[in-house]
Amino acid sequence: QVQLVESGGGLVQAGGSLRLSCVPSGRIFRIATMAWHRQAPGKPRELVAVITTGGTTTYADSVKGRFTISRDTTKNTVYLQMNSLKPEDTAIYYCYAGAGYFGDYWGQGTQVTVSS
Repeated sequence: QVQLVESGGGLVQAGGSLRLSCVPSGRIFRIATMAWHRQAPGKPRELVAVITTGGTTTYADSVKGRFTISRDTTKNTVYLQMNSLKPEDTAIYYCYAGAGYFGDYWGQGTQVTVSS
């Protein structure tokens, strides 16, 4: 069973920064498209950023220019660097791994709270 272990959430003031990390267990990291989603209270889960195995990235319009997704193959880790945080970024952030035939997996989520 593949598990995604997330870390790095917390409480930060508006304008601050946080970096989220996600480490998948097993060997899927090298073949999986990795992504971060988020879900704010009372709202549906939304895609924040995606990075393919080739390093191509895609971002939600609401985070472009502020968030950066990256992957380190030496550490089997995907990161989400979040700068210039806003109160509306407050949500539970979920790591996702899409490995095609080998399945799709979600982390348990990490809380990010941005105070105004």
